[in-house]
Amino acid sequence: MNKKQKYPVSMESSGFVNVSDIVPDVILEIRYYSTFNFIGDRIDGYEQPVALLTKEAAVALKKASDEFIREGYRLKIYDAYRPQRAVDHFVRWAEDISDIRMKEIFYPDVSKKDLFSLGFIAKHSGHSRGSTVDLALFDMSKGRETDMGGYFDYFGEISHSDYEKISKEQQRNRKLLKEIMMKNGFLPLKEEWWHFTLKDEPYPDTYFDFPVG
Repeated sequence: MNKKQKYPVSMESSGFVNVSDIVPDVILEIRYYSTFNFIGDRIDGYEQPVALLTKEAAVALKKASDEFIREGYRLKIYDAYRPQRAVDHFVRWAEDISDIRMKEIFYPDVSKKDLFSLGFIAKHSGHSRGSTVDLALFDMSKGRETDMGGYFDYFGEISHSDYEKISKEQQRNRKLLKEIMMKNGFLPLKEEWWHFTLKDEPYPDTYFDFPVG
């Protein structure tokens, strides 16, 4: 445990699995391994473009994935387990208000100096507990990602799961994602339609910092 941290931080990875080993049908687009994210750099701790989760979350996600496949969809993952060092990277970036390289894409209507007060950036993330996943749906019949009326990591009201100023089809797509994920043991986040956390997460009070790799 790092005594400087308010919460216990662990480097133990034995309770985690590679999601693709448990859910082979998932599509991975690990944004924080790439430079296409709200910062514009690869994020600290992302050493490979893979998704890691606790064993319990991965097993629950497999059940959800099987149900989505029966409906004609595959799951597309943008992020899963996130090391504490990655969250620390977010915080350092947010404190540097001069770096606005990706503003026009990810936060065009929000001042960077307000990201903390508005709750878009925080010093701890549920992702670091290992049972949270950010995802969307891929429509197998159309061969493309399903239209959710907004995109991953956009800082704004349109990302709220119950946002109504989108088309009926987009609302239905968000509802489908939310309903099946909840049916299989995940809780949604009101502010982000793509964000789900295992209800009975195995490490509710521990944050992890081993790298993604």
